[in-house]
Amino acid sequence: MTAQSKLAEIAFNCTCYEYHHPWTKSCACAAAGMLLSEIPFSLRTYATVYLLALVMRGRIPSLKDLKRTAAGILQSTAFLSMNGTLFVVAVCYLRQLFGGFYFLTVSWLPCFLASFACLALERPERRAPLALYVANVGIETLWKMMEARGLVRSISNGQVLIMGASVTALMYLYRAGLHKTVAKDATFKALGLIVGKEEEGPLKTPVATPSQSSRQAPLNFRSITAYLQLYDRLLKAKHPSCPHKQGCAPYALIGGLKPFIGGVGLSVGLKLLLNIPKIFQLKMEWRKQIFNKGSLQLGLALGIFSFLFKSTSCGLRHTLGYDNALFAIPAGLIGSIGFLRFPNTTVACYLMWKSLHLFYNWGIAEEKLIEVPHFAMLMFSFFTAVLFHSAILEARSLRPSYYKFLLGISGNRISRFNVNPFEAYGLKSQDQINYVIKKLKINMTSPFPNFSLTV
Repeated sequence: MTAQSKLAEIAFNCTCYEYHHPWTKSCACAAAGMLLSEIPFSLRTYATVYLLALVMRGRIPSLKDLKRTAAGILQSTAFLSMNGTLFVVAVCYLRQLFGGFYFLTVSWLPCFLASFACLALERPERRAPLALYVANVGIETLWKMMEARGLVRSISNGQVLIMGASVTALMYLYRAGLHKTVAKDATFKALGLIVGKEEEGPLKTPVATPSQSSRQAPLNFRSITAYLQLYDRLLKAKHPSCPHKQGCAPYALIGGLKPFIGGVGLSVGLKLLLNIPKIFQLKMEWRKQIFNKGSLQLGLALGIFSFLFKSTSCGLRHTLGYDNALFAIPAGLIGSIGFLRFPNTTVACYLMWKSLHLFYNWGIAEEKLIEVPHFAMLMFSFFTAVLFHSAILEARSLRPSYYKFLLGISGNRISRFNVNPFEAYGLKSQDQINYVIKKLKINMTSPFPNFSLTV
């Protein structure tokens, strides 16, 4: 108990100089150095994002488009650059305000306050997508933090269950036609490519034609002609409530083949894009990178999902005699079997938050849920604070790619914070940071970060 009390006293009495900016005693220089490190990184990041979005429009940009793009780059750069700067300011100020460091004031609370203030600088239409992105990474980080404490336990293919439930929820909105009214989102364009425009809502009740409703003569299977007739009937069999024109069998088969080809093409295209330098250097390992089973996984997942979704939907229409948006639920859950071929945690978290966001909007439109003021800003601030907390005190719980992002934008500061005084929290934070440094092969030869301003 005495040793624990001593550690707690060390943590509380630690100065911001000892913990947050050991390369300079000046809090102002620490904040200025962080800002100088962030501006080039933020400008480069958002210039790439905005210019790529401009190119993907597929048309020659006008002068107005170029001005809007330039303004967007500068505004987003200001938002991202100020986030880390205000974080440094908040750490130092809260330490002076409370007289020392508490568990939440080490990183979580100062980051929450800084993120909320900085998001106000960003364009309103970008706040919700940013909130969903950090929530995607944040919920994964929170899960790993709880798992490290023994509070939860991961199950096999748990991400597939999340992905399946989320896609099923989105497919219900798509079939009900709500994606055109209260749940508008670009995600439904991707779903439309996977399952086709035929399944798009709102549903229309087709009128049965005589050829569809009349009974067919029985087949005499003693002749070969009967088998040909059976094959022809299977190709043309279609319930009056089915929204597609061709028979249900070719509709489902072709509907599964198209996403399969598209998924394989997307996987191969991304791999080629990421390996452009190796291709030009003639160092590309084609069999290892392209011609392998991994290139088929996304295509198989999308193809199987589309095939099973359409087969189940048609089967329900034939069995019950009508079409209903609720059929998307069993069809989506059965189709989710295909996601076993592509168990991706990142995609699962993204789809989960996207479906929750759209159902929340629907609930507000139906006056069933209360609209929380500045909800996107609060969610962004909360999960950004979780990510900063993890990077500083529980580094092993943070996704490696995001740790590299924070390392880059902070000018290599995240890995140089001195967290030894916070051993009282029992997280072994310095050991976790050392593990991540070794795993990611971070260069620590210099004791100073970029723009250290050692004054």
